[in-house]
Amino acid sequence: MDNDRTGSSSSGSKSGGFGSLFRPAAPEYSNTELAGVPLTGMSPLSPYLNVDPRYLTQDSDEFILPTGANKTRGRFELAFFTIGGCCITGALFGAVNGLRMGLAETRGLAWSKPRNVQILNMVTRQGATWANTLGSLALLYSAFGVIIEKTRGAEDDLNTVAAGTMTGILYKSPGGLRGAARGGLTGLALSGLYALYNNWDHLKGSSPTRY
Repeated sequence: MDNDRTGSSSSGSKSGGFGSLFRPAAPEYSNTELAGVPLTGMSPLSPYLNVDPRYLTQDSDEFILPTGANKTRGRFELAFFTIGGCCITGALFGAVNGLRMGLAETRGLAWSKPRNVQILNMVTRQGATWANTLGSLALLYSAFGVIIEKTRGAEDDLNTVAAGTMTGILYKSPGGLRGAARGGLTGLALSGLYALYNNWDHLKGSSPTRY
């Protein structure tokens, strides 16, 4: 019996000794050490977990940016979203306007295939027209915004107002000097209102929340 116990204890010590060679020693932390580590936005960890809670403290941003990159998207990145959004908005608005115009023009006709075709043609025509118009304006505005940003080397509301004004001037330039002036004033007013909307929280004295 003594030999069996001695053999089992020796074999256990040998297996434990060989096992410890291939098993990394887990760090052990007391309750006092765990209590002194701040866990921002996390629930307290169990002291039986083999995890160093100091590595789980969230003190910085949870994303990695390339060297020299900004946290906010520039005008070039936003240009695609702006142009696409304006095209879709113009198509939807034009389709609704075409439906209204088609129903008004065919009011005296009975519901038939020719009336349906006429309404459908009006819907597609107005949708394409408005999508082309808003898409062209968004393209000019984005192009001017990117050029002004690269030229000045800064991104602020002055770029927005300047891009809106130049977009209105160029878009209405086929109508002559008076048309270009009206387009520039319209672009200046719209871009100025947009810049005022973006800085409304700052003007009220509270810092805006940006994502």
